[in-house]
Amino acid sequence: MKTDILGDKNSQPLKRRLPPLGALRCFEAAARLESFTQAGAALHLTHGAISRAVRALEDDLGCTLFERRQQRVFLTPAGAELLHSVTQALDLLDSGAQRLREAGRNAPLVLSCEPTLLMRWLIPRLPAFQAAHPEVSIQLLAGGGPFSFNAGIDLAIRRNDFAWSRDTQAHWLFDEAVGPVCRPDKQAEWAPQIKGQVQLAAQAPRLHSATRAQAWEQWLQLQQWPMTPAPQEQVFEHFYFSLQAAVAGLGLAIAPWQLVRDDLASGLLCAPFDFVADGSAYYLLSPKAIDEHSAAGRLLNWIRAAASLKP
Repeated sequence: MKTDILGDKNSQPLKRRLPPLGALRCFEAAARLESFTQAGAALHLTHGAISRAVRALEDDLGCTLFERRQQRVFLTPAGAELLHSVTQALDLLDSGAQRLREAGRNAPLVLSCEPTLLMRWLIPRLPAFQAAHPEVSIQLLAGGGPFSFNAGIDLAIRRNDFAWSRDTQAHWLFDEAVGPVCRPDKQAEWAPQIKGQVQLAAQAPRLHSATRAQAWEQWLQLQQWPMTPAPQEQVFEHFYFSLQAAVAGLGLAIAPWQLVRDDLASGLLCAPFDFVADGSAYYLLSPKAIDEHSAAGRLLNWIRAAASLKP
């Protein structure tokens, strides 16, 4: 009994007795061009290779497919019938392949991005990218640290605070610059200006993030200031929460400029000490080199341009 189960020894697909597929390709070209020589040129084969392929096909089918007259060949009735079937099959294959190519071109780019950067920087700017590149569809995933391209991720935006695979292609986006931020109405109390210099008040509450636990220590080292404890300190599970706490007026938080630039521009936050480069940077990571004309290339160039613009 025949079945439709793939892999079953009695399945219909495995019982098919198809003619040699390479020979069918040679036959179709020769029939269309009415010449073995021209068919060979079209397929980058010799006249003899086309002739042998057609002969093998005729032997397999048990009938003559061409009448050979001097330098040209003409289809026999059997050849005409086969050409009709082959043309239909090739048209079907071409149509299916075209649909798959279109689906591949229209498939969204799956972009993994660190959550805080995603929420506070990328998503607010994404409408501008979509307006500039409506043909590029992006599916966003929130994620930080190590990841695998085998998990369905096409691209990832990460800070270089961990080691990635040797095969990973890293494309620089922007350097990190950090500094304390707070609500403007708290600046005079927590970051007063004394003799023309902004000072960090001893009573200023400091906001920390578990995901950047050393942020305050690193910033104080960059400023060459001593690491002294604050009377009030709060630790938040995620970096995003510590920045929102600063907006709420709960204290000073160490923030990267890119992540708070919109809040600075709108007046929600201020940066009493400005920002200083901390030596790290953000990169767009890809499994292979990026063609600047591809969807990934357009995204890369847009991110770089957007990161360089002043708010």
